[in-house]
Amino acid sequence: MAVKIILADDHRLMREGLRSLLESQPGIEVVAVAENGRETLRLVRKYKPDVVVMDISMPDLNGIDATRQIISEFPKVKIIALSMHTNKKFVSEMLTAGASGYLVKDSALEELSNAINIVMSNKVYLSPAIARVVVEDYRGSKSPGDIISPVSLSPREREVLQLIAEGKSTKEIADCLHLSVKTIETHRMQIMDKLNIHSIAELTKYAIREGLTTL
Repeated sequence: MAVKIILADDHRLMREGLRSLLESQPGIEVVAVAENGRETLRLVRKYKPDVVVMDISMPDLNGIDATRQIISEFPKVKIIALSMHTNKKFVSEMLTAGASGYLVKDSALEELSNAINIVMSNKVYLSPAIARVVVEDYRGSKSPGDIISPVSLSPREREVLQLIAEGKSTKEIADCLHLSVKTIETHRMQIMDKLNIHSIAELTKYAIREGLTTL
């Protein structure tokens, strides 16, 4: 039986390149492609794939939060992160969200088929550059008492913050998330209070710095 794949990337050329590569491989079927995290979640619910190849920096809902939601609903789905980022923060957040693999975009075409085979055997695949980041982070990790806990936003607050940073109005966010305008306003106030940030410009800078969205 063929391994069912969904490709999620907001760059059309990358999606087409990956699709062309995978469709040339025996035993692999690309059942759908998506250009943002929210569309990916909808397609996962529809097609029940074996593997999702997930870009991290996508509009509307980023790959980290999309991964967290997919794994929560479909724990057997394997997620392979696809990113230009080798920063340990992105790697850590993606693996914590439930990803089974992490590929760097500039080597994705050569590595992807192998990565799919590895995660389908219930192992973790990391690009060499990512494995090095993980090892260096482990070697340099501090004792628990030295670690300062970051501000923790809820999954819904992260969604709202990303959409605010991407310039959506309160009504647009409410429509997108199927919530009331008043609920979105409450989330925005809670986000600002938690982060001690009181302007949209500073919220946008924070969202970009934390990898929730890109410029």
